[in-house]
Amino acid sequence: MAYTLHFAAAMLACWLIAQVLAGSTWTWRSPRVAILCWQAIGLGVGLSAMGLPIALGLAPYQRGTGSALLALADDLRHDTLPAGLGAVHLGLVGVGLGIGAVLLTTTVRSVHASVRAQRRHRDLLTLVARRDPTVPGALVLDHPGAAAYCLPGVRPRVVVSAGTLSLLDRAELAAVLTHERAHAQERHDLVLLPFTALRRALPWFRWVRAAHERVSLLVEMRADDKARELHAEAPLAGALRRFAAAGNRITPVGALGVGDRDLDVRVQRLLVTARPPRLLGGTALAVTTTVAALPISLFLS
Repeated sequence: MAYTLHFAAAMLACWLIAQVLAGSTWTWRSPRVAILCWQAIGLGVGLSAMGLPIALGLAPYQRGTGSALLALADDLRHDTLPAGLGAVHLGLVGVGLGIGAVLLTTTVRSVHASVRAQRRHRDLLTLVARRDPTVPGALVLDHPGAAAYCLPGVRPRVVVSAGTLSLLDRAELAAVLTHERAHAQERHDLVLLPFTALRRALPWFRWVRAAHERVSLLVEMRADDKARELHAEAPLAGALRRFAAAGNRITPVGALGVGDRDLDVRVQRLLVTARPPRLLGGTALAVTTTVAALPISLFLS
């Protein structure tokens, strides 16, 4: 029973930390650290949701979850289940393993759907996009709408529309292109993947959906930070303002676009210079890592 309580405590801790992270603004000043914290929480939630029913079902073994699972497999093979282990216990173990299977399946399906969408759009770009010497390293779509996005993958593509070229000046365009290249270089699509899988696997948890939205915003802020390492804040902030005013922004499925999320918040953040809270960020990372390590240790025990 102690292992069940530990998994429950880990789940509760993940929920509490997620509430704190979702309501904190220091994460905007340290998006990279905040993303790592959210990843640790996501891992802890997935393992705890899986481990809680398993530990409850294996309570008659009175041993660690990992060793109890091995003992159960051996007992099932020899048809010698211990006294007190009935159909309800086996059902709980099945529920836990089912949650793990759902998490794995949704992750694989998310990867497959993303790769298919990216491949289709990449094939489409070969037909309709063109090179332009004014935007080296990017493809141009002859579309009047505002579009600037990264199509991630093994062969990433940065795409802008003709409407964007007429919307932005040269400095703003350069900052936007650097933002999109940051998405490709840091594989932000893979950063978002676990949260997409969690949202699909655990749709009844509203805070899981909120976590996906929060991490999506932090990913954009991280790309903003990479852009302002090479460019001044003003051009990128100006570009975001223009995208917000344009309204008809376009970002295809499977892509990451500069104008996707909370443009006003990102503009305000760019124009207010503040040092990252290293002590607070380091403490948050240590706490979330510890919480994620708890269900891992329970499965290894």
